[in-house]
Order: sequence, then C-alpha cells, then structure tokens
Amino acid sequence: MLPKILIIGSEGQLGSELTARLIQLYGVENIFASDLKNQQPTIKRNFIEIDVLNKALLEYIIQANNITQIYHLAAVLSATGEKNPAFAWQLNMDGLLNVLDLSVKYKIEKVYWPSSIAAFGPTTPRMNTPQDTVMDPNTVYGISKMAGELWCRYYFEKFGLDVRSLRYPGIISYKSPPGGGTTDYAIDIFHKALSDGIFTSFLNADSRLPMMYIDDAINATIDLMNAPSEKVKVRTSYNIAAISFTPAELAAAIAEKIPGFEISYVPDFRQAIADSWPAVIDDSEARTQWGWNHSYDLNAMIATMISGLKGLNV
Repeated sequence: MLPKILIIGSEGQLGSELTARLIQLYGVENIFASDLKNQQPTIKRNFIEIDVLNKALLEYIIQANNITQIYHLAAVLSATGEKNPAFAWQLNMDGLLNVLDLSVKYKIEKVYWPSSIAAFGPTTPRMNTPQDTVMDPNTVYGISKMAGELWCRYYFEKFGLDVRSLRYPGIISYKSPPGGGTTDYAIDIFHKALSDGIFTSFLNADSRLPMMYIDDAINATIDLMNAPSEKVKVRTSYNIAAISFTPAELAAAIAEKIPGFEISYVPDFRQAIADSWPAVIDDSEARTQWGWNHSYDLNAMIATMISGLKGLNV
C-alpha cells in the first residue's frame, strides 16, 4: 500500500522540489503539502495552510488524511535565526516536538527531519568531520539542530518511533531563491553572474564549506527513507556530503563559463558562522550502511545551475 505523506514546510527550497519528486513517486493523491502559505498556486497538488506550532490543527490534518509518513522540513535558517533567536528556537524546537508527539500518538510509520552541518561548532574538526565528534554549535539554528537530533534518538529509543535524519551541507538549486542561510552565497552568485557579471561575497575568498546540488539532497533523503530499518544505524542524524569549495574556487569555475565575471569580498556576520562549520565532511557511514552516493561534482553543478537559470529567464 502506498504511503500517505504529509510534508511540513513544502514551500522552502528543499520542500518544493522534494514535494514534486514524491508526487512523481507516489501520486498526487497521496502527497499533502503544507506551509504557512501556498507559494505555487498554479501547481496541481493537495495543499494545506498550517503553522506547525498549531498542534491541534496538525493533529486534525494527520487524522483527516490518514497520514502514514511525515517529512518535517519547516525551520528558521542560520543567518535569519540570529536576527530573532527566540522565535527561531520556538519554531525549530516546538514544531519538531509537536510532530514527534503526534507521530507516536497516531503510530506514524516513518518521520523525516533534517539536521545540518550547523549542529557542529568551532571546536569540531573541520577537515573530514567524522560522524561522531564534538558538537558545540554557536548559532540558535545549530543549537536547535543538535537538540533536535537528540530528541529524534530519544523518541526512537523510548517510543520506537522510526525517525530518520540527514545533516545537510549547503544545498544549491536554481529553482528557489536564496533563503537566509550562510551557504546561500553559492546560489546568489549564479543569479548575479548572469544578471550583473559581478558578485560581492559575504564570506572570505578561502571559506571552504561542504555543498550539495539539490538533486543529490533529494535522492539522499528518499533513499534514507526507503532503506530497510535494520540498515539505519544512526538515530541522531547522518553526515552526508558531495562537494566542498571556497567562494574563490566557485567564482573561478563560473568565470570559465561566463567570461568577464568578477567577484569581490565584503565579509559580514555570516563569516563567523561559516568559520565554525566543517570544511569537508566524512560521510562514510551513510555510504556503507545504506548505499548513499552523490552524482554532481562541481562542474556538473555549475553547468546545471547556469543552464537552469538561463531557461527560467527565457
């Protein structure tokens, strides 16, 4: 029997493309997209306006639609969260706990919740960051992700709730605008390269961060959710990686495709956030335990971003 899937936070960068993929896999009648507002009203789908902090409404939606799986993606991201830490904590933490509580109550088969490299911190090893290591996040986003990982494991161990999670690196897509994350310079740079031929980076030239093209992120998410439970041995969140680069390396590679493109550097408060995150991730446990493998390297990602944005602007 096909699952009945509720996606919370369906209008974000990851949510919008994950929703489309899940509809392809399971049919529009089995997928229920939800967010504060429908940002894609012309697309045929089941959409429900919801604030995940409204637990009573969330409970009604789960009951009324016989939901069997939940993808809980709603969150305030890193840079945005630093501007309003109290609200970021409330949304990121209370929203997750609402989902976990109701999933136990209604015997939801599987729950997906994304973590992030933001769960690491300034004393975490930056090169080849291992699966199990020091985690001392210094942003409210990262603190909520670290706490969320522990809550997910707690609900698995105490209640048997099958919660699965990935620690995403920066996710790059041409279909969604930058969304307030520290890694989002790697999206904005393509927009500016094509429109202005020049980009001002809010990170230093040599700030190396892990990144991933969105198709790889979606494939990893669905592969993890479809993996047999006995192969899912990490019940906090899996490290996952694809490519790592600096703003200077990305700009040089873009300039090969867009001659004359230039970059300048004016670091802001996001530099300190980037400095506290890993540069290269060791994701060997995800690769060996349930077969994760990425498809996009730097050149493939750049070619796809440029052709995709040109297509949108035709």
